[in-house]
Amino acid sequence: MTESARAAATLLSSEHLKREELFPIREVSRLTGVNPVTLRAWERRYGLIQPTRTESGHRLYSMADVESVRSILAWTERGVAVSKVGSILSRSAATKASAPIEQQEAVAGEWGEWQAQVQRAVSSFDENRLDQVYGQIFSTYPLPVVFQDVLLPLWQHLLLSQDDFGQTSEWLFLDSFLRARVLQRLQLGRSQAEGRVLLAAVPGQCRELELMIAGLLLSSEQVPVNVLSIGQPLDELTLVCEKVRPRALVLYSNVPPNASLLKQLGKLAMSLDCPLAMAGEAAEFSQEGLRGSPIACLGNAGKLMQRRLLQFLDGHLDT
Repeated sequence: MTESARAAATLLSSEHLKREELFPIREVSRLTGVNPVTLRAWERRYGLIQPTRTESGHRLYSMADVESVRSILAWTERGVAVSKVGSILSRSAATKASAPIEQQEAVAGEWGEWQAQVQRAVSSFDENRLDQVYGQIFSTYPLPVVFQDVLLPLWQHLLLSQDDFGQTSEWLFLDSFLRARVLQRLQLGRSQAEGRVLLAAVPGQCRELELMIAGLLLSSEQVPVNVLSIGQPLDELTLVCEKVRPRALVLYSNVPPNASLLKQLGKLAMSLDCPLAMAGEAAEFSQEGLRGSPIACLGNAGKLMQRRLLQFLDGHLDT
């Protein structure tokens, strides 16, 4: 075993031990910022957390429970009602559970080792080392795996773990690094001006890095994708499309759409001279709401989004 592999194994082992710790409710409240009354409500009313109990009835939470609380917070901060978070978490868990055994082993093995190397470079704020590891990951895996299975999970973990001193700085360091590298790749694809697709975020429903990576995953040799800036108003997209004349407009969101947004999207689709599609988590959760409408759902998984976009542009995707 190489020195880096041994170091990664040590880090993963310590992380495993950390996950075996059990915390009382006051400590979970300190770690997450969620008060005990709310934690109990999430357990009793919605079944979102299932802590273990001591013989005297006191709740004890694992590190996995703490991460679940942070995930719930992330969804509620995006505007998702607590009553709907459970179905989102269940869908995510079911997707992971349905993965082939080989893939699950890869997540715990090779991908975890790469994440450990990235984590060490980030913790040291060593951009040269981070750039080196980033290049090695790209030389090992295809683009969808690099981002969706290796880098984004670590980025999300750091995003939801900014309670201890220095962790916010670590996340900002990784976020800035990744946005710069992804922007470089997006700019290389802008050389093809003809036949492009525009990608825009639903305001307030994703972060810039998530939008930019979606642009990379949707892009192909046949169809370049131009990513509009975060903050692009929905009601001005008709004007933008009139000027640019794209083959299609894709809206990206990681928040399940409510009835008001679905109505707004329907009006937008009627005002555009190009077809409209949805991508991201919103596309996974809005298929029923958009059934029968002209708006296509492209999903949230790398190659699937790209394939569905090509089918949509060719008129072969059932909307």
